[in-house]
Amino acid sequence: MIIEVLIAFTFAAALTVLAVPNRWASRLAFAFSLVPFVGSLYLWSLFDGSGNALMGGELAFETRIDWIEIGGYTVQWFVGLDGISLPLVVLTTFLVPLAILSAWTPIDDRQSQFYGLMLFMEANLLGVFSALDFFAWFVFWEAVLLPMYFLIGVWGGPRRKYAAIKFFVYTNAASLLMFLGFMTLVFSLPVETFGMPEIAASIAAGELEPFYGIAPGSIAMIAFLAMFIGFAVKVPMVPVHTWLPDAHVEAPTPASVLLAGVLLKMGTYALLRFNFTMLPEQATALAVPIAIVAVASVIYGAMLALAQQDLKRIVAYSSVSSMGYVTLGLIAYTVYGVGGATFQMVAHGLISGLMFMAVGVIYNATHTRMVTDMSGVADRMPVAVWILVAGAFGYMGLPLMAGFAGEFYVFVGSFGSPVANGLMPVFTAVAMFGIVIVAGYLLFAMQRTLFGPYRLDTDYDIGPAALHDTLPLAALLVAIIVLGVAPDLIFEMMRDAVAPVVEGGVN
Repeated sequence: MIIEVLIAFTFAAALTVLAVPNRWASRLAFAFSLVPFVGSLYLWSLFDGSGNALMGGELAFETRIDWIEIGGYTVQWFVGLDGISLPLVVLTTFLVPLAILSAWTPIDDRQSQFYGLMLFMEANLLGVFSALDFFAWFVFWEAVLLPMYFLIGVWGGPRRKYAAIKFFVYTNAASLLMFLGFMTLVFSLPVETFGMPEIAASIAAGELEPFYGIAPGSIAMIAFLAMFIGFAVKVPMVPVHTWLPDAHVEAPTPASVLLAGVLLKMGTYALLRFNFTMLPEQATALAVPIAIVAVASVIYGAMLALAQQDLKRIVAYSSVSSMGYVTLGLIAYTVYGVGGATFQMVAHGLISGLMFMAVGVIYNATHTRMVTDMSGVADRMPVAVWILVAGAFGYMGLPLMAGFAGEFYVFVGSFGSPVANGLMPVFTAVAMFGIVIVAGYLLFAMQRTLFGPYRLDTDYDIGPAALHDTLPLAALLVAIIVLGVAPDLIFEMMRDAVAPVVEGGVN
């Protein structure tokens, strides 16, 4: 019942923070957010699961209780963790207290509501990564959208309403498409539950039946495409990525940290769970177009970042590029490819969180994010700037940092992949050029803004960042280095969980 306790406590913490006076909200929210983090570390220390949650693996911390009956189907409270979901739970609980701490400087209005929404979002994210009944999972999935919509729409920048509505419309429409695709599968199977393991087992056993005259093979392909497009919006992939830069630019920094660090991982996590685990034949049949989309996301996202003058837009488009590597690793259907993609989800969550947080610290001091508006900031804010530089090198794939480990695993696994008619080495080679472009735009932006003679085209005097601004940056940098030096801290459990997926996909 540990998972339930963590989720329930976080919900209760959110309600408590919403009810307290503004002057108490920030400190109380930070204190509350440490409890799920400590709890997730406790889960990690006790983890004894093996295999994949959807393919007969041994779940850790499993709870399964019948909940309600809907149209002949049993909805269950079914939660549990395997080597894919546990690292994402830890990532979520690690980023939330750091994001809350980073909000102490910029958030000075409606603090109770802001921090309450942050905790409410965390509770639902824990549900997304631990729920194994589709109905319960979908409730958590949709509930995550609400706090992010308000965080952008109320505390965002000048175009916050436009960005919030665009975010909600894109992601909600994508959720509807995904829901229709999955339910088409369910109605074509002789199952009486929404449990994901049972549905995956029924599909693997070849139990799909004709649905309104549509052949089982066509049903599977239609469902795959509907779910893939729905999740692609959440990732996001090119060409359904256009909501992301607006959302990031207008969102307050703490919301951007969680949006890039965790919410985007919901899309790749769902792709792995639903598309690549449940429907491996359809995935491998579409390996070439999926790989093309992945490579296009890598290169196009990097090129878009190269053309930006806003530091936040640069980091936002970088996320599109980085998520392309995750998609490429998933479609490789090798242990290192899929395992590396899963590792990259965590690595990118840490690095993107650091980058957005560091840009936010600079913005708090300078009140500008434009590359052309400043230079020589490193002399005035040395600690924050040098941590930003270190994070940028992590984005570039510097060895002994988490970004290098994730991309290396993906490249090794993709280059030796048997799918896509032998074309995966070509796709991998093209995708590797994305690293060169990443280095180009990050080095250019840092050289223009951080170094050289000091200049600032605003009237603000700047100095070293406050301790509560630099501590979250330092914590993220330490985590990035630790995972880069010792990736097996989480990669071994990931590799054990993805091995059954790879066997199903290759066979």
